Amino acid sequence: MTQQILIAVLVLGVIGACFAVLLYFVAQKFKVVEDPLIDEVSEVLPGANCGGCGKAGCRAFAEACVSQGNLDGLRCAPGGDAVAKKIAELLGCVVEQGEPMVAVVRCRPSFTGDKKRSNYDGMHSCAFANSLYTGESGCPFGCLGCGDCVAACQFDAIHMDPETHTPVVDEEKCTACGACAKACPRRIIELRNKGRLNRRVYVSCINKEKGAQARKTCENACIGCGKCEKVCPFDAVHVTDNVAYIDHTKCKACRKCVTECPTGAIVDVNFPAPAKKAEPAALPPAAPGATIEINKPAPEPVAATQKVTINEQN
Repeated sequence: MTQQILIAVLVLGVIGACFAVLLYFVAQKFKVVEDPLIDEVSEVLPGANCGGCGKAGCRAFAEACVSQGNLDGLRCAPGGDAVAKKIAELLGCVVEQGEPMVAVVRCRPSFTGDKKRSNYDGMHSCAFANSLYTGESGCPFGCLGCGDCVAACQFDAIHMDPETHTPVVDEEKCTACGACAKACPRRIIELRNKGRLNRRVYVSCINKEKGAQARKTCENACIGCGKCEKVCPFDAVHVTDNVAYIDHTKCKACRKCVTECPTGAIVDVNFPAPAKKAEPAALPPAAPGATIEINKPAPEPVAATQKVTINEQN
C-alpha cells in the first residue's frame, strides 16, 4: 500500500515538473517586454479614456507615445498643453503649443419644442432615429434632439436646451475631446479653434438643400446666396453644396459676413454687444398755459451781396 502511494506521488511529481518546464519555455517564447516609461506616461494622463486622441483609452495613447518617441500627430485633448508638456519631458522631445479648441453646434433651429412638426416615439437615440425620420423641425440635416452627444460627454460639458431640443456647449468644461462630435450621426458638432479672447465666427447650419426648401423648415437656414463669400477679405468663407462654411484657420473675426448674412445663419460668439445710440433727453413737463421755448440752431449768416459794375464797351 505504501509502495503504491509512493509511485503515485512520484508520477504526479514528474508530470508537474514536465508541465513546469513546458510553461517556462512557453512564457519565455511569448513574453512581452514592456517599457516602464509607458507607466510613467500613463500616470501623467488624466485617465478619462474618452477616446478623443483616437486611441482605445489612455493606456493605448501612452503606448503610442512611447513607441513613436514623440508627440507628432498625438494629442490628449482633455489634458491640453500642460499634459503634452509633461509627456514631452518624459520622452525627451519638444512639443509645439496647440491652438485651444472647443466643440460648436452647427445647428440653430428657429422653432421651439411646442412648435415641432412631428413626434418621435421610438428608441431615444439619435443614431437610431436618424434612420427613421427627419426630425422634429422637418430638416433632414438638423439636430434630432435625443442627446447622444450628452451621453457621450464625460466632462458634463454639453446639455440639451429644453426649448429648442438642441445641445448647448459649456466652454469652461469642454475639453475638445471630440466624443460628442463622434456620437452625432448627422455631424452637426464640430471642433473649432476657440479664437482670440474666445471669440469665433461660424455658420450654424449644415443644410445642403436649396435656399427656398431650407427656409421652409428653418428660418435661420443658410440659403447659399454667397454674400458672405463675396464680402470676406480673407478668403475664409466658401459656399459648397448650397451651404456656406467658414475656415477657422483663415478667419480673422472681422464679422463682415455676420452683418451681410440675410438669414442670421452666421453666428458670432463672445463679441461685445454693439453700443446703443444715446436717446435725446426728455423735456420737463410744462405748466398749464406756459410757453415752451425750444432752442433752435441759429441760421447761418448770409453773405452780403456785392455790387458788381460791368463796363460794357460799345
